[in-house]
Amino acid sequence: ESLVRTFTPFYFLVEPLDVLAVRGMSVVMNCSARCESPPRIEWRKDGSFLNLVSDDRRQLLPDGSLLINSVVHSKHNKPDEGYYQCVATVDSLGTIVSRTAKLTVAGK
Repeated sequence: ESLVRTFTPFYFLVEPLDVLAVRGMSVVMNCSARCESPPRIEWRKDGSFLNLVSDDRRQLLPDGSLLINSVVHSKHNKPDEGYYQCVATVDSLGTIVSRTAKLTVAGK
């Protein structure tokens, strides 16, 4: 019985791209990672993890992409604009982090 550990492929199929969102519309930041055991996908915005469990506007799609419903953008409140990264984790292997994608919001 060989005890040599074989290399397990773990990589992004799709990474998020810079996107121009429109205030009040929805937008998707794409992400999908591939591994034998399904990776856990999380999203970071401006370096901090988003808590999507208690978020009524932002949700994780089955493929790992991030859906933002009705983008919010005003002079004093710009919660959606910023820099996003997709973070994929497989407990036995570790974590991979996607490229950084910028979300910019355009007015109506």
